[in-house]
Formats: sequence, C-alpha cells, structure tokens
Amino acid sequence: MKRNQIKFYLLSLLSVGAFVSCTDLEIEETDSIISEGFQGLADPASGVEGLYSTVAGQYADQAAKFALDEVTTDAALVPTRGTDWGDNGRWRNLHAHEWNAEATDIVTPFNQWNANQLVASQILDSRSNPSQQDIGDASFLRAYSMYVILDLFGQVPFRDTSLPSSSIPEVLSGQAAVDFILADLDVAINNLPSVAAGSGADNQTGSKAAARYLKAKLLLNKHIFVNQLTGGGGSPEAGDMSQVISLVDEIAAEGYALQSGYFDLFRDSPDTETIWWLAAGTGNRIYNGLHYNSTSNGGGGWNGFSTLAEYYDLFEGDANNNRLDSDGNAIDGQEERRGGVPPGGTPFTGADQTEESDDGFELGSNVGFGFLVGQQYDLDGTPLNDRPGNPLVFSREFVDGNGANSLINNSERTGIRVQKYGARYNGGFTNHEIIFRYADAHLMKAEAMMRSGGDPTAMVNELRVLRGATALGSVSESDLLDERARELYAETWRRNDMIRFGQYTRQWEFKAANSVGNDKYKLFPIPNPQLLANPNLVQNPGY
Repeated sequence: MKRNQIKFYLLSLLSVGAFVSCTDLEIEETDSIISEGFQGLADPASGVEGLYSTVAGQYADQAAKFALDEVTTDAALVPTRGTDWGDNGRWRNLHAHEWNAEATDIVTPFNQWNANQLVASQILDSRSNPSQQDIGDASFLRAYSMYVILDLFGQVPFRDTSLPSSSIPEVLSGQAAVDFILADLDVAINNLPSVAAGSGADNQTGSKAAARYLKAKLLLNKHIFVNQLTGGGGSPEAGDMSQVISLVDEIAAEGYALQSGYFDLFRDSPDTETIWWLAAGTGNRIYNGLHYNSTSNGGGGWNGFSTLAEYYDLFEGDANNNRLDSDGNAIDGQEERRGGVPPGGTPFTGADQTEESDDGFELGSNVGFGFLVGQQYDLDGTPLNDRPGNPLVFSREFVDGNGANSLINNSERTGIRVQKYGARYNGGFTNHEIIFRYADAHLMKAEAMMRSGGDPTAMVNELRVLRGATALGSVSESDLLDERARELYAETWRRNDMIRFGQYTRQWEFKAANSVGNDKYKLFPIPNPQLLANPNLVQNPGY
C-alpha cells in the first residue's frame, strides 16, 4: 500500500494547558474546540497511512528516540571533532547520563509519540467509522506509541477523544499502562491480517505477527514497567514468560525464521526474518558515522557516531583489525556480524540495487559492513586520508589533541564506526528500515525460557552458529545480554535490554561518575512544559 504523508492539525497538550491554567480567559459557549471537541475523522484509512508515514520519519531520525535508545548506552557515542558535533554538549550529555528535562532529545520524543497515540485514538473513535483493517492498524500503532512512551518515561498521558478538548488527559503508568497496551494488542491481533514471512511490501504494515511480537516484548519487560516509578525491578511472572514463548511460537508458525546472510537482512528485499519494516530512510544509519572522505556516494559521511571499544570487543575476532580480503572473506577471525573493512571496491556488474562509479566500481562498495576500524580504502584500493592529510585509520580510542581520553577536541579519525545498512545499495537512501525482526523474537523466547528456569543454550547457539560464531558451552544471563548486543546493535533495543538485565546504571567509558549506580537515569524526565500543561503528570523520581 502506498504511503502518503498526511498532516494532522492537533491541539497540543501545552495549548490545552494554556486554556485551563489561565483563569481569566473567557471562552465562548459556542467555541467548537471546547464545547464540541473532536467529531471524528472523515477518512480514517488516510489517517492510518499518514500515521505509518509519521512513525517512519520519527524512527529514521538519528536524534530523539534513536539517541535515547542507543547513545545513552555503551553502544553509541558522538565525540566533538573540532567544531563538528559539539551541539552544546547535546550528544555527550546523553552518553554521560547528564541530561535534563529541557534536552531536545527528551522533549521531542515525548511530544511525538504522545501525538501518535492521540491520532490513533482519533482513528479508533466510533465517530470516525473505522474499518476492521483501520481498527487493527490504529490499535497496533497506538500500542507501539504508548509502549515507547512507557519505556522511556514511565508515564503515558491518554486523551479520551469522547471528552471535550479542554479535558486534562489522564495519566497511565505501571500495571494500568501495561493493561491498556495489552488490550490494544489483543484488538490488533484479532483485526490485523496474517502476513506470511517474506511478503515484502505487506510486511510494511501491521500484522498478527507484528502485534504478537510487540505483545511478547511488553510481557518480557512487564515486571520492569510495573515497578519502574517505585524504584523496584520486580521479578517476571511465570505466566508472562509462558506467554512470550507461545507468542514467538505463533510467529514462527507463520513462516518467520532465522535466515543466513546477516547483512543481506538489511537490504530492501524479502526475507524470513523481517516481521515489520517501515519506509524510513536508512541514510542516518549510514552517513552519520562515515568520514567525509569515506565515499563519494551521498556526498560523503558526516563523521559523528561511533561505538566504544568495549562494545566492539563483545564480538569474536582480532581486537585491532577487522579486515576482509578482496572476495569479502574475514581474515582477522571475526564473526559475520562484526563485518569488516574491504581492501577496495567491487567491480560493477549491474547487480541489483547498485550503481556504477565513474571508474567502473559499485558506488560505495569500498565501505564495509559492521564495524569499521583501522585503515579505510578508496574504490581503487588507495588508502584514504582524512581532510588534513593523515591516513584515515579509525582508532579504538577517543582522545583530544593532547592524547588524553576525552569526548572533546577529537580528531577526524577517533572511534570505531558502525555500518548495518549498506552505502553501496541505492546510495544508502533506501526507504526500508527494519523495526521488528525474528532474531529478536528468537532471543526473547530464549530469555523467557531462562527466566522460567530453562536452559537457553541450544537456542542461543542456533543463532551463533548461523552467524559464524563459536558455540557456547553454556549461556548465563550476561551471555544472553551480550548475544542480544551482538545481534541487535543499532536497532534501538540496547537501552531497553540493559535495563531489563540490570546493567544500564553500570560504569562505561565517559559516563559521569555521579551517574553510575543512579537509578533515576532508568527513566527520562517529563519535559517541564508538559508538567505545567497536565497536572496529572508528576516528575519522575530524582529529577
């Protein structure tokens, strides 16, 4: 189904707050916003299309939700290189856990994902006369949006569209929020179609499998969500873990399964792993880490995002080298998911989704997949230089001009770079980003088994062997977290995983000392304007 961008003109929570907080403001009885409120959408199907498009744009951003999920962890950081990427400390504060309630990357996703669930509620309103398909899609997208808000902020403002627009939204948290999302997901499962694995464009929208995946994710985190405002972690319930296992089995029954060829999974082509993808541009995932001279494709990189050496070291292979030979074979003992740096480009043969460079190579094929460390090469095999003329050697360390460990005043070459989507395919601007993937569901099932007293070793090794990694003799809780890190990097699950496994408040390089062990950082602060607009919201503990 073709996705068209639809603009929705919504009354913001802040505007509502202005109405209710200014006691001397007189409002006419005939004011339609106050007395009549929402009267239904004329075209709910277009509303669904517009909402999918909106969510795609939000997911593709390198800031906001992506930054909160990845940059606040050990998986991603953005050093200041000269004057580049300083941004008033925006990125450094996220990685160090020194944010505040005014940070744009906190304010923006709170507003965006709450607006999403309001649009979904408008579609679901009986006065909009939604079809069964509309009900399934809107219930799924509302559940997803509310899941995001619950995960990040612990409190979900909910506006009942049957009430006047001046009404203050109620706030759902803990068990009440979980129950509301679960109810939406059950509605979605009942109303969405079954979509088989490998269905291409049909996997772009909600399906029974996508709703089951999200329900399994919610149940896996339920004990965290129910207790996150009171500071307790809680313990998973056996019944919830049993449901996670059953839900993943139901997804597998529709043909979803692990597939070989790790980096091919992130191309715009059908596969058995993709449960849900969106027409979200992959350019941010590619170019924000590449150096300006890494490729002529797309005008070069933006030279920002990197990863910590400790994250890179979770993978098998030489700690200091991650090279490939001219045929794409690993030569430093690295597992498939760590990727590698090619010695040059690939001659152009007209392969699908590739473009020819001026000198007969696949444009962008000199850029490796996975983790880029060490010397980088041009299409013809010439070693690349940075802009000042130094060899373009991506280093493990982040150091300033004096050689001291720092995220300020770095050179253009510090930090290992991450590439999951290929610059060589359609210029890297393909609108195809994976949101839910079966390998994640597979590991969720393994985790649910472990938390039920079972042994996840066989399931974890099934995935590891497929990815070219050595089978493990046994799998502990920390092993399972590490496996999720290796499989799902840059897919916006790292923060969620680290919290569930009790590792989000631990020390990592460049985290502020007074943030280590501080549970307040498990949730982000409620933006101050929203606290003023909605008295049902209270600031999260510690802020």
